[in-house]
Amino acid sequence: MCTKRKGLSTFSIVGYDPETKDLGVAVASKFIAVGALVPWAKANVGAVATQALANISYGPKGLELLEKGYSAKKVLQTLISDDPQKEERQVGIVDSKGEAAAFTGSKCYAYAGHIVGSNYAVQGNILTGPEVLEAMAKAFEQTKGELVDKLLAALEAGDKAGGDRRGKQSAAIIVVREKGGYGGYTDRYVDLRVDDHPEPVQELKRLFRIWELTLLTREKPDDVVDKNKVAETIQKALKKLGYYKGEITGVWDEETENAFKDFILINNFENKMRTDNYIWGTVYRYLLELYRKS
Repeated sequence: MCTKRKGLSTFSIVGYDPETKDLGVAVASKFIAVGALVPWAKANVGAVATQALANISYGPKGLELLEKGYSAKKVLQTLISDDPQKEERQVGIVDSKGEAAAFTGSKCYAYAGHIVGSNYAVQGNILTGPEVLEAMAKAFEQTKGELVDKLLAALEAGDKAGGDRRGKQSAAIIVVREKGGYGGYTDRYVDLRVDDHPEPVQELKRLFRIWELTLLTREKPDDVVDKNKVAETIQKALKKLGYYKGEITGVWDEETENAFKDFILINNFENKMRTDNYIWGTVYRYLLELYRKS
C-alpha cells in the first residue's frame, strides 16, 4: 500500500521451474480476496504479481508483452515508464526463461522491498521487516519439489516471519503448466484462493492438500500401503465415517473393497484408485486424519 490511498499491503512471490516449465504466483495479504487482483500467469509465457496501490492492468499487459517475446526486465521497464503513479506501485515478474525482475516504488509504506533471485522474485509492502522477504527467498531456494511446493513454502515462511504487519486475511496460489489442468483441457495446474480467513496461508495449504489428492498425480512410487496389513484400521475408519457397515474382521474382503471405493468416489479421488493390493500413502493418511477428527 502506498501514500494514503487504500492498496494491497501484500507479500508475494513469482516463480519459474526450469524442469517442468511451470510458472506461478503465491500471495498473502490483509486484504479481501487478494487472489482476485494480484496474481497473473500464463503457461509458457510468464507470471506477474501487481500490488501496493496496484495497477491491475500490469497483469494482462505484462503477460501480453511477455508473450510478444519481451524479457521480464523489459516488460517491467515498459510498464512503469508509462505510469505516472509508478512510485506508488509494486510489481514482480518472471518470464518463461526464468529471468525475474521487480520494482518497489519509493512512496510505498514501510517496510517495502523486493529480492530478485534465480527463477523468482519476492516482493512486499507494509511488512514487519526485511526478514519477511529474506525468509521467503531462502525457503524458495531450499525447498525440494515442484514449483507449487516452493511457492507454498515461501509463502508460509513469509507468514511465519511476520508477513503483513496489519494482520492476515487472504491468500492465493496459481501455477500454470501447458495442459496441466483438469483432464488436460486447461493450463491451470493449481488454482486456489482463500478470500477471507483468520489464517489464510494455513488454510491455503489445507486446500492444496485436497487439490493434490483430487487432481494431481505425483505420488512417490514407494509411498504405498498394503491393504491386507491395514485392513482392520481401514475398516474402523470407514465404519466411523459411515462407508462400511460390516464387522471389524481385519480381512480385506469384497465389502471392505466396496466401502473403500465409495470413499474414493464420494471424495472425488478417482485418480488415486489402484487396481492392485496397495493404497497410496497420501490417501491412507488423509483417511486416517478424517477418522481421528470425526
